[in-house]
Amino acid sequence: MARSRTTHRCTSCGSTTAQWTGRCAGCGEWGTVEVIAAEGRPVASAAAQPLSSFETEASIPSPLGIDELDRVLAGGVVPGSVTLLAGEPGIGKSTLALQAACRVASSGATVLYVAGEEAPEQVASRARRLGPVPPSLLVVTDTDVDAVAALVAETRPQIVVVDSLQSLSTSGVDGAAGALSQLRACTGALVGAAKRHAVSVLAIGHVTKDGAMAGPRVLEHVVDTVLSVEGDRSGTLRFLRALKHRFGPTSEVGLFEMASEGLVGVPDASARFLADRRAGAPGSVAVPIVDGRRSLVVELQALVTAPTAGPTRSVRSLDSGRLDLVTAVLGAHTAVAIGQQSLFASVAGGVRLQDPGADLGLAVALASSIHGAGIPPEVIVFGELGLTGEVRGVPAPVQRLHEAFRCGFRTAIVPASTPDGPTGLRLIRVDDLGTALRWFLPADATA
Repeated sequence: MARSRTTHRCTSCGSTTAQWTGRCAGCGEWGTVEVIAAEGRPVASAAAQPLSSFETEASIPSPLGIDELDRVLAGGVVPGSVTLLAGEPGIGKSTLALQAACRVASSGATVLYVAGEEAPEQVASRARRLGPVPPSLLVVTDTDVDAVAALVAETRPQIVVVDSLQSLSTSGVDGAAGALSQLRACTGALVGAAKRHAVSVLAIGHVTKDGAMAGPRVLEHVVDTVLSVEGDRSGTLRFLRALKHRFGPTSEVGLFEMASEGLVGVPDASARFLADRRAGAPGSVAVPIVDGRRSLVVELQALVTAPTAGPTRSVRSLDSGRLDLVTAVLGAHTAVAIGQQSLFASVAGGVRLQDPGADLGLAVALASSIHGAGIPPEVIVFGELGLTGEVRGVPAPVQRLHEAFRCGFRTAIVPASTPDGPTGLRLIRVDDLGTALRWFLPADATA
């Protein structure tokens, strides 16, 4: 008879060991080693079923009633799914979750709000600031996940909102609430309750100071969807992105503006970004970008000045590496002299610009500021710059052109490989940076 021997495996890195340890020797994570098998013990075979025998109606999403949130979720939440909503403190996670709870409850559906960090009176006060509070919105402050699971079985809500995941605990696991072992156990319990009772769980999760999700990354694998709320807390704009979504694409982006009545969707983001633009001012250029599946037209600004002490470079909502690349190409392949001057570049409106298609627009904005030559207000510019001064094509050019045309732009400075856009939009195709600048600057400034 074979002697029974237990094997343990780290859920973080996958390394195995014959003996349980609190800390994995492979990756150094705490609380990730668990039992996976007992050698010599008979194992019952699992029953396999034809895939064609399963219905897909259960995966049809239910809308949450917030257009920008439903856009990112590809229509809404799926019954039996668990969605993790992550973001920095004060970014608006709880507000968005409470808005969704109120919208769903307003249709008559039962919604359970698990308030682990606030008293019921505080939750009610926040909810009333957002609008009427439906009677089918229930609240509980019990943070024992087993008690929450029992309440889900009793009330059978359509949606369960947990604020927050780090506040839950279970008596069967060592450690305080928020510890790695507690997070894993509580998340597993929520997933089990969601599957058993076909309810949708929206759980709020905190992030660390460096922006990483608090707790083990294994949580991201356990849940079905991970949403991230991003933005500058000093501003009002918020971006909602799907980092993982088992029921749809992760390329959608939702835009919100923080207002007194909560997070308000921004369906026409381009108009929001261009609202205060001083069209034709030197150093200002309109650039169509693509963020996920969404096209936006943003204002890119540049300022070149004589240094007061030593030359400085400052960027806001831009990658400083792109500014270095663009200025190097300008200096090497045109007569635009930057020298030891101070450079400032920013994207108006708070959007974080990571699209390389903005390279040409940044170069034009810098040259425009140096020579005091404004860009015609009806012109948009896009294209990626190569190190030899060439203007390269970018993804989704036609999508960019249609968004620019919708916003009223009628001339576009674009890479030579760009296909035709909407009728009425004039395309000026360029193959190098010097050719692009000649449309705005004197010939001796672009040689």
